[in-house]
Amino acid sequence: MRGGGGVQSVMAGPRPVVLTGPSGAGKSTFLKRLLQEYEGVFGFSVSHTTRKPRPGEENGKDYHYVSREAMQAGIANGEFIENAEFSGNMYGTSKAAVQDVQAKNLICLLDIDMQGVLNIKKTDLNPIYISIQPPSMEILEKRLRDRKTESEESLQKRLDVARKDMELSKKPGMFDVIIINDDLEEAYGKLKGALAEEIAKIHKAKK
Repeated sequence: MRGGGGVQSVMAGPRPVVLTGPSGAGKSTFLKRLLQEYEGVFGFSVSHTTRKPRPGEENGKDYHYVSREAMQAGIANGEFIENAEFSGNMYGTSKAAVQDVQAKNLICLLDIDMQGVLNIKKTDLNPIYISIQPPSMEILEKRLRDRKTESEESLQKRLDVARKDMELSKKPGMFDVIIINDDLEEAYGKLKGALAEEIAKIHKAKK
């Protein structure tokens, strides 16, 4: 896809960052911290989903909530960089969502599952791929159980997905950086270190 237009021609600006990792590995915590600590540097790409909003979630902020028909039409029109289905709901990243962030000259953060990562590898988006992982499956299971938000069936489903994700992430060249979140502060420091070069470019551009 290189060269002949494709996603690249539209996606000018700083390199996006794809953050992935099993539910419970700490990815959401890191995303929130980056956005707070580096205001005016990072922007979050708001995904589309066909699931219903949870209490406290806002349309356009947490997700763009759409009907299955609308989402399928968008995918058919080539408006999505990646999309996946999980627990009967569709999720996806639209080109427009990434462009909205890049148009502000911000580093676009994408929170994407492994299926999405594999899809993005087929485009010429050229992001930095970072995987946040738990120290072990046992610790991940404990973290998910402590949340008390999952049914046993849902929990097992998430653990099953996590096992497969962690296997896939061992493939050479799959990720630029793999961060084991054993100690939150240490892991966050490593994440900032991995993004230091891109952050510096934004600061330089703003001067």
